[in-house]
Amino acid sequence: MTRRVVITGLGIISPVGKTPEEFFGSLMAGHSGIKRLQTDFIEHLSVRIGAPVDNFNPGEYFTKMQLIGIERFSQFALVAAAQAVLDAGLELSDAEQLRAGVYMGSCMGGAGTMEEGYVELFQRDNPRIKPLSVLLSMNNAAASHLSIKYHLQGPNVTYATACSSSAIAVGEAYRQIRHGYADVMLAGGSEAMLTYGAMKAWEALHTLAYEDQHDASASCKPFAKNRSGLVLGEGAAVLVLEDAERAAQRGARIYAELAGYDCSSDSSHITKPDSAGQARTMLNALRNAQLRPQDIHYINAHGTATLAGDIEETKAIKQVFGTHAASVPVSSTKSMHGHLMGATGAAEFMAAVLALHHNAIPPTINLHEPDPECDLDYVPNQGRSGVKLDAVMSNSFAFGGSNAVLIAKRFS
Repeated sequence: MTRRVVITGLGIISPVGKTPEEFFGSLMAGHSGIKRLQTDFIEHLSVRIGAPVDNFNPGEYFTKMQLIGIERFSQFALVAAAQAVLDAGLELSDAEQLRAGVYMGSCMGGAGTMEEGYVELFQRDNPRIKPLSVLLSMNNAAASHLSIKYHLQGPNVTYATACSSSAIAVGEAYRQIRHGYADVMLAGGSEAMLTYGAMKAWEALHTLAYEDQHDASASCKPFAKNRSGLVLGEGAAVLVLEDAERAAQRGARIYAELAGYDCSSDSSHITKPDSAGQARTMLNALRNAQLRPQDIHYINAHGTATLAGDIEETKAIKQVFGTHAASVPVSSTKSMHGHLMGATGAAEFMAAVLALHHNAIPPTINLHEPDPECDLDYVPNQGRSGVKLDAVMSNSFAFGGSNAVLIAKRFS
């Protein structure tokens, strides 16, 4: 049994917008959410830039009592999901709740709570930490809060596969509906890891971008000759996925059909990307969607702006798309919203879905001198409107070699 799966609701909290409209509008305008961080630990960092969610006041969404048990990453997820559910006009009966679930991705869950606990124990020698520390920090807290809020009694799963976490969450939710195990799924990811400890750990890997000497917001430069690494960000993205027949029957507005998905492993190296593994995942997703490479009209690249990663992804696209590779637009929106880690796959897939919906392609900003080895159409600096898009692809390639590719197409 296979069924068609459609996207009927979108919600996002990101460094460049707190609604899908703001998010995509900022991307099209080339607006960057990357900046020098204003934190009390900034002087202890070598890399002092990030992509935070500014002006997020949890008190606007939650009571003081609720906030005792809801960590920042779960707050992001709940707000994004509320947008998506409202956007979809989703109302579920008691019986329908039994066949609705939640799949979310997160790399570090409640990183802030964990760090606060370590400081109390080891720095301040305080044996008493927050009683709810486990419940606040567990990776599945966000998904569990969503399941409880909306009384979703189907599958409730959290994926932690580094940068591909939320792409896999969306893809596996798609499979749940496609193969008849669920009718409706909330799927996405959430991350809030702009903490002292997390940033120092990433510094130690030497993968973070240097701050641009002239403009901190221009520090992430995917596919550019002078790129220096990724920029950490935070946020959440949640999509409502539905069985297409159910969505049509209730008259839902449909953004797109989630037509193809694959996840696979490089099985080669814990940090080094592998173009062969990435290409295999793209090809499998195309087969799953029953599409040819030339049917794809836009690719939202993983595009982290690391030296090796951008070259390997370029190679992978060439392997899959052949002569069509030079003519398909590819962009990295990480140049603007940063790397949202466990939330980035869902956010970037949302960007691709909105590109399809609006027939507009967001740019890769800060791309003034391309790396000669990155020689595709990376939509440099300026978005493109009024283009005809019928199918789009979103790539997510993670540490550990865990790759995921999602494909959306116009629903008809």
